[in-house]
Amino acid sequence: MSALASNTTRFLADADALAREIADGASIGLPPDYSLVAMDVVRALVRRKAKDLKLIGVPQLGLCADLLIGAGCVREIETSAVTLGEAGLAPRFTAAAETKSLRIIDATCPMVHSGLQATEKGVPFMPMRGVLGSDLVGRHPDWKTIDNPFAEGDPLLLAKAIVPDVALFHARWADEAGNVWVGRRKELATIAHASKACYVTYEELYKGDMLEDELLAPGCISSVYVSAVAPAPRGAWPLGVPLVYGIDDAHLLRYAQMAKSDAGFRQYLQEFVWNATTPKSSSPASSRA
Repeated sequence: MSALASNTTRFLADADALAREIADGASIGLPPDYSLVAMDVVRALVRRKAKDLKLIGVPQLGLCADLLIGAGCVREIETSAVTLGEAGLAPRFTAAAETKSLRIIDATCPMVHSGLQATEKGVPFMPMRGVLGSDLVGRHPDWKTIDNPFAEGDPLLLAKAIVPDVALFHARWADEAGNVWVGRRKELATIAHASKACYVTYEELYKGDMLEDELLAPGCISSVYVSAVAPAPRGAWPLGVPLVYGIDDAHLLRYAQMAKSDAGFRQYLQEFVWNATTPKSSSPASSRA
């Protein structure tokens, strides 16, 4: 065992310190809005004027991508969708797509998940069937169709392994051993396993080692896969953390309206990104747990 690579999770001061770990030009695996997004780090990336990022939606992107795209931090995205959900279209993404200022790789949910799972398992590709027949197959030279070697007349589509430079997400807890608890959000474990580095913000520090707890261990990502963590209370806001705080629907609607114009988006950044002391409030009447 002594010949195996080891990992010691680093404990950083805050989201800004964590954002400084993410190099310009990095590819970043990001969860959708409903799955523990590290919004404090996204805002910190905007403040440090990150450049040339590639965002990989697992399997889709939302508010985090729209903010980074609007702020000029992104050169390319690979995703099955970019949406603000009930708040409507992602306005800065839409503007970038219309002006062709952003490279967009149109993926599908199963291809993204399968590509990450290939890396997770240490193989160059993952065979699947669900996307066969789609127009996208002909538009992706990196997607290969082969015959099933065990049965004639049974085509398979190969999803090439995806290796993000960085996995970035939020967690309910990190513990003193460097493990993070994400509950049933197993796609976060897949991103962590497949990425070269994994950075996580957390709501609270849990005393001890969660992997020693029979109830908490199944929802944990081991510190072996976690490069660094940083405290960020309400760090997913205006998105939510289940059983802690809900999605701030009123704020998302406000963002969607402001970000429709360049001037409105700049005003939003000034108020909620550059002004880091802005309170993270949520109206109970308009938030979803």
